[in-house]
Amino acid sequence: MTTAAIARDLAGFLVPIGWIGTALAVVCAIVAGAAIARGAGGLSGGAVGVWIPAALLSSTASFAHQWLPLIISGAALGAMLVLGGIARAIVSVADNGRMTRSAARAAAVVEASQPAPATTTILVPARTPSTATGSIAVVR
Repeated sequence: MTTAAIARDLAGFLVPIGWIGTALAVVCAIVAGAAIARGAGGLSGGAVGVWIPAALLSSTASFAHQWLPLIISGAALGAMLVLGGIARAIVSVADNGRMTRSAARAAAVVEASQPAPATTTILVPARTPSTATGSIAVVR
């Protein structure tokens, strides 16, 4: 086999892998954007973490001088990160009058930490001292 034949065979194998990687990277970018819009930092970090190997898969198409899969992967992540941030800002402005979960939780903690009313009385019966004595045997 000549070098050109090997390159052609590899290109026929690596280009579809590149497009599969692009599809996975676009899905991960969409998940990352939605997670940013919802404020789920862990999910967005995980989605970007999975996007990285998918983008590396999309770079295999560059073996045949096809850079479009890699460009699409990068553009998808960039666009979804920006759109997710914009959506998050819009949601936070819309929810300005409502109490967030963290604020509600903080209010509940403050309410729970206040002392009980002074009128509460608990009666505890007195205990009589025990007259039983015990001994411990020490054996050598």
